Amino acid sequence: MGRTPRRTSRKRSKLAGRAIAASAALILGGGGMVAVNVYANAGEGPDAPSATTRAGEQGGGPGVGMATISCPDVGTRLSDVPDGAREDVDRRLAELDTQITAAYEKFADARNTEQARAVLKPLEEKRRPTIEGIGSSIDRAGGQPPRGIGGMAPCTMRADDAAGQQPPQQGDGEQQPPQDGGEQPPGDGDDQQQPPGDGAEQPPDQQNGNGPEAGDFVDIESVQPNVNRPGKQRGASRGTFTTKCGTNENGKFNPDNVIAAPGVSNGAHHMHDYIGNQATDAFSSDDDLANGDTTCRNQGDKSTYYWPVLRLQNGEDENDADADGGGKDQNVGQIQTPTSVTLKFAGNPTSKVVAMPRFLRIITGDAKSLTNGDANANASWSCTGFENRQLKDKYPICPEGSQVVRTFNFQSCWDGQNTDSANHRTHVAFADAASGACPQGFKAIPQLVQRIVYDVPPGPGFAVDSFPEQLHKPITDHGDFINVFDERLMKRMAKCINSGQRCK
Repeated sequence: MGRTPRRTSRKRSKLAGRAIAASAALILGGGGMVAVNVYANAGEGPDAPSATTRAGEQGGGPGVGMATISCPDVGTRLSDVPDGAREDVDRRLAELDTQITAAYEKFADARNTEQARAVLKPLEEKRRPTIEGIGSSIDRAGGQPPRGIGGMAPCTMRADDAAGQQPPQQGDGEQQPPQDGGEQPPGDGDDQQQPPGDGAEQPPDQQNGNGPEAGDFVDIESVQPNVNRPGKQRGASRGTFTTKCGTNENGKFNPDNVIAAPGVSNGAHHMHDYIGNQATDAFSSDDDLANGDTTCRNQGDKSTYYWPVLRLQNGEDENDADADGGGKDQNVGQIQTPTSVTLKFAGNPTSKVVAMPRFLRIITGDAKSLTNGDANANASWSCTGFENRQLKDKYPICPEGSQVVRTFNFQSCWDGQNTDSANHRTHVAFADAASGACPQGFKAIPQLVQRIVYDVPPGPGFAVDSFPEQLHKPITDHGDFINVFDERLMKRMAKCINSGQRCK
């Protein structure tokens, strides 16, 4: 699927009919308490069963509702895939995502635990040959399949626990610091005040059938300042380089992911905003990107910048309500164009930076953090005027006059050899959060800091697109970048940063 125009249809789809319009968030006094007032749209009242209650234990005590399906993420285990197997492996990984999406749709429609659990066995039977095919493809190409990959077929039911505790990461040896010496989000939200059980009307557990829920939001004024940055040492690269590429006001969207699922339409199962390179879709080659048009003011920057769209959960349909990545994948509501997007490349607090190689690919954050765990999560949510307070696993409720901010601090250390890796992670790394130094064997590169601002109504009425089973959780937020700066401009960027200048 290519570009989707920005025209909005006002009809309500079945999914939109289950959406909840979050009409107001009342900030009470200085304590940051939030009373949430929401109303169900036609077709579903506040007592109707949601995805959580439908799949949960019915009767017999309180029980814990099972909100989603949790499957081991095979992609995180692939540290070494031979070039000859990459295309087949990527296709099969995308097939696993499609299998989970289809199973989740049946899971969400289940009326009791027995029906929900009945989804798991058929899903396992579909996953098993696909995973075996991944191992066989790697083996045929002369590689070594990861140990234990054959045991990753079974999936489980998972509760949507409000405590924000995450299961262990499936991939071994790939855990990374959550930030790169920039803005540090809190770990588990322990100091964040939740909407109170004070008699205020609360929404159903899942506002549009698969999230988000009231507990996914927090009043930013109740969060303590938590941003710490490493001090700059002698030899630091202190400059910055800013590129201006617009806000996707021309409306380029698609549900592809050319980094994680090249050659696969709807590989993301959610819609992405794109700025910069206009030739980007699932089938873009490096040559396509090199020859593509760009929205960037400096035409030497044909890089691709993309991230999940943010939608208002207001019951109104976008024109993708019946399309892949949109309503077909349980992403509903009006897509919001950012009021501003800032793309700044910064230096390293301990050393000079080297130029990025052309076509370097970086994914920051993890679109599957709800089920994978937060080892690779890198979400930073805040509000204008409060950006010394960053949230990792909550959406912010901003006071009147303040706007929602998403910040992506990308990995800024490169292995010096590869523009990508089998799991799209191990060729780059985060600098040490305390010192800012790169891991041994890695070189500091300009760090992309991406700041996206939205003017949305105050209150819990928005969410980012996600894989359906990830329930639109804020911790699943992520950003993608492909470096298509021309080499002369990239060298100028590195020189500017290393000399302490502020360049555009």
